[in-house]
Amino acid sequence: MFMHNAWYAAAWSWEVSRDLLARRICDRPLVLYRREDGSPVALEDLCCHRLLPLSHGRLEGDRLVCGYHGLTFDSNGQCVHLPSLQQPTARTRVASFPVIERHRLIWVWIGEPALANPAEIPDLHWNDDPDWAFAGDLLPMACDYRLLIDNLLDLTHETYVHPTSLGNEAIPAAPIETTSADGGVIVTRWIMDHVPAPFWRQMIARARGYEGRCDRWQVVKFVPPSNCVLHVGVAEAGSGARQGDFSRAVSLRQLNSITPATATTCWYFWSVNRDFLRDDESLTRNLHEASARIFGEDQAVVEAQQQALIDNPNADMVNIALDAGSVLMRRLIARRSKPAAARRRTPSRARA
Repeated sequence: MFMHNAWYAAAWSWEVSRDLLARRICDRPLVLYRREDGSPVALEDLCCHRLLPLSHGRLEGDRLVCGYHGLTFDSNGQCVHLPSLQQPTARTRVASFPVIERHRLIWVWIGEPALANPAEIPDLHWNDDPDWAFAGDLLPMACDYRLLIDNLLDLTHETYVHPTSLGNEAIPAAPIETTSADGGVIVTRWIMDHVPAPFWRQMIARARGYEGRCDRWQVVKFVPPSNCVLHVGVAEAGSGARQGDFSRAVSLRQLNSITPATATTCWYFWSVNRDFLRDDESLTRNLHEASARIFGEDQAVVEAQQQALIDNPNADMVNIALDAGSVLMRRLIARRSKPAAARRRTPSRARA
C-alpha cells in the first residue's frame, strides 16, 4: 500500500531542530534532527544494539548518542563509538535516508537511496513563493492515507460535510472531468452562475468588494506518492474564468501532503496559499483557523470510515461515477508499490 521509491513529506521545516524528532513513515521509524550547520538528517529510529529508539538519546555535535548504552552514530548512520574498547565495524550501523528541505517541508526518500532523485520532489513552490501568502499546519489522522486522498479527489462531500463554509447545493449537480496526466490524476469541476458558498462569498467580498453570483472551479491534481494540489476559487459570474481570465476572481492553492505512518494512520501536512491581500495578517489567521476547522470536519469522517473498515473487514466499498479519480489514484499507487518487506535492514544485529 506504500510507494517506497518516492519522496514523502516527513515534517515541516520548523519542526526539525537540534532536538530529536521521532516520526513513523511508511511503517518505518525515523528520527530527524539538524546538523550544527542546519542541514537535516534522517536516520532509522532503532539502535542496532538493543533496539531502543534513538530519539530517546541526545546529540553530541552532529553525532547521535543512544540513550541506553551510549553507542554513537554519525549522521550517515555509522556507529563510531561503542561503550567498550571494542571498535565498531562497518556492519554496526543504522539505516540513513536521503533527505532534502524544500517548500517549507523536510522530504525523506523511503526507498533505495541510489534511486533518490531530487527532481522528483513534488512542486509545492507556492508554500515559499514571496508572491503568495502562506498558512499551514500538521494534522495527525487515524486513517489509511488513501481515504484522505479519496476525500480530496471528490469534493462533492463539501456540500454535506462542510455545509456552513464550503458547501453548496450546486456542487453535486455540476459534472466532473477526470484525466490522467504527468504521472498523476486530475479531477476538474466547474460550478457556474450560482450563489457562492459562505467561505467564498466572504473571500471575494473582502478581496474585490464584489457581492453577487459567481462561477467556481475545483481543480484537484494527485501527485504521487501522496500529494494533492488544489487550485480552487470563484470569479464574478460570466467574467471568463473558465476561459482563463481570472482578473475578476479570487483563488487559493491548497496544498496537501498526506504521508502514511502506518496502515491506519497518517500525517496530514496542509497549507492554504493566496496571491491576494498578501500583507493582511488577520486574513492569514482567519484562513488558518477556518481551514483547521474544515479539516477537522474531514478528520471526523475519514477516521469513522477507518474504524468501520476495521470493524467490518469483509465489507466492500461500491464505486460510483464520482470515484473515477480515486480509482485511478489507487491503481497508480498499487502499480508503483513494493511489498512492505522489500527493503529491510541489511546490517547484522548480532555482531558489533
